[in-house]
Amino acid sequence: MPAITLPDGSVRQFDAPVTGTTVAEAIGPGLARAALAMKLNGKMVDLSTVIADDADIVFVTRRDADALELIRHDAAHVLAEAVQALFPGTQVTIGPSIENGFYYDFARNEPFRTEDFAAIEAKMREIVARGDKFVRQEIDREEAIGFFQAKGEKYKAQLIQDLPKSETITLYSQGEWIDLCRGPHLRSTADVGTAFKLMKVAGAYWRGDHRNAMLSRIYGTAWRDQKELDAYLHQLEEAERRDHRRIGKDMGLFHIQEEAVGSIFWHPKGWKLYRTAETYMRRRLDASGYQEVKTPQLVDRVLWEKSGHWDNYRQNMFIAQVEDEDKSLALKPMNCPCHVQIFRQGIRSYRELPLRMAEFGACHRYEPSGALHGIMRVRAFTQDDAHIFCTEDQIASETVSFVALLSSIYRDFGFDSFRVKFSDRPESRAGSDDVWDRAEGALKEACATAGVEYELNPGEGAFYGPKLEFVLRDAIGRDWQCGTLQVDFVLPERLDAEYVGEDGARHRPVMLHRAILGSFERFLGILIEQYAGRFPLWLAPVQAVVATIVSDADDYAKEVVAAFAKAGIETRIDLTNQKINAKVREHSLAHVPVLAVVGRKEAEQRTVALRRLGSQAQEILPLDEAVAILAREATPPDLR
Repeated sequence: MPAITLPDGSVRQFDAPVTGTTVAEAIGPGLARAALAMKLNGKMVDLSTVIADDADIVFVTRRDADALELIRHDAAHVLAEAVQALFPGTQVTIGPSIENGFYYDFARNEPFRTEDFAAIEAKMREIVARGDKFVRQEIDREEAIGFFQAKGEKYKAQLIQDLPKSETITLYSQGEWIDLCRGPHLRSTADVGTAFKLMKVAGAYWRGDHRNAMLSRIYGTAWRDQKELDAYLHQLEEAERRDHRRIGKDMGLFHIQEEAVGSIFWHPKGWKLYRTAETYMRRRLDASGYQEVKTPQLVDRVLWEKSGHWDNYRQNMFIAQVEDEDKSLALKPMNCPCHVQIFRQGIRSYRELPLRMAEFGACHRYEPSGALHGIMRVRAFTQDDAHIFCTEDQIASETVSFVALLSSIYRDFGFDSFRVKFSDRPESRAGSDDVWDRAEGALKEACATAGVEYELNPGEGAFYGPKLEFVLRDAIGRDWQCGTLQVDFVLPERLDAEYVGEDGARHRPVMLHRAILGSFERFLGILIEQYAGRFPLWLAPVQAVVATIVSDADDYAKEVVAAFAKAGIETRIDLTNQKINAKVREHSLAHVPVLAVVGRKEAEQRTVALRRLGSQAQEILPLDEAVAILAREATPPDLR
């Protein structure tokens, strides 16, 4: 007689074992129609699962976020059936749900093409419309291997052979089509819906091993309804339009080449953008009591061994061997151990705490070439890094100050809000559980004091301490994790950092690792895409171009440039003999925020015609007034 506890705390008694479908029907016809699956004691299972004992149940409907993964998983099964129906002889391998969609890998003599998508999607819609139930079946291991071998499905047979002996082998059928799968699934193919689209094809080695056969992978996306699908496709179009690599090329900001994989060649305009952001950050840090330092690029492995980074980051470190000294040096992947070395010079007093040490530190980390992405993911980058050495009692007040600084900086760059994730202890970590209890407790208390609400991100802390991750959402709804704050009791102990307390005894400082932008390169990439290259004037590497309509206005154009430059406005001049429409088009493509057009009339009246990027309108202003307006806009927010 199972007692079923529902999310509202109510309990339903049943005289015999029941399925989730039975429970939903007992609650009401509306739920019976809406329920797609259920969480049974916290685990997602099919509605057809039999419940023999007391249990907690949460039903999953199409409105719930949990439904998305099920829809995508089942869409992969529908895709696989459609492909085998249209292309006989194709073998199926694996097909999981992934972020925003799904894929399935197929073994076939020739790869699929995007031209095949229309037919495959049409067949998928037929399967959805058919509405076959997903039926689970447990099967003997050897019987399952024989079943797939008889069908010519050698990859499925190999998957079963490689599963642990303790694994229960389950098959799912949808009509006549059967696949190996752990589940769970929706009720039927009809529950997948039609809000799906095939996106691309790619090659993929069987089990990711280049020594194995090359498979043909079809990627798709699937959503709960057409509105969600349309929004996602629009986001992809926007992301393409805003791609920082294309815009960076149009604006002449940077380039990347094979001779320096993962490193950026900054061009003059790009470096101007970089220095504007760096100079702004330096002013903000100076005003907040940070002391800037500079530490070495190459550091002996001995220090990385002491800090624990050698064991935890060795695979991401670039090593330089010094043969005549028999030493291994590493290009630093982060700055923290070096900052501890500065803290350890001389005797530190409690009166110096909190000591805020900042560095725009150049770091290098190995990233596989396939993971690199423009300036967003690189091997050589600069962190706006800082470490705050403080007492345990100062953690809360320093967190309050840091969050206020971070919030203000994000607003200045155009981000009005952010989310916070609390990442607690990872499985592989340094320090005892007692130390982690103290660190996590202190960070949670600091969040309460600072009024920071967070969502838990289990097991994602650094190896030396828990952290807060500050996540920005950009103009098209994408999330970017930029800032961090980490509470560290471990490194000061491992690297022997100490200060003399008010009691005259030696104490270990707490070390707060913090960053706001994260990596300059990545943050600038985010900014390029956030603004689609149309920067606010204070950030734009070229803030204005003075363009002439006729050559008679050349001398006046030079006066305008001089006046703009004197006011601190980064200005270029265009005296070419192109027509003005061609000049407007050229400088618009280069994302210049302001075009100041001058002709005979403007020269006579000492005015300028200001045309803003993205607008067809122009504003005629006296030169002095135009200079004043643009000078205000070109002033960084912290100096206004």
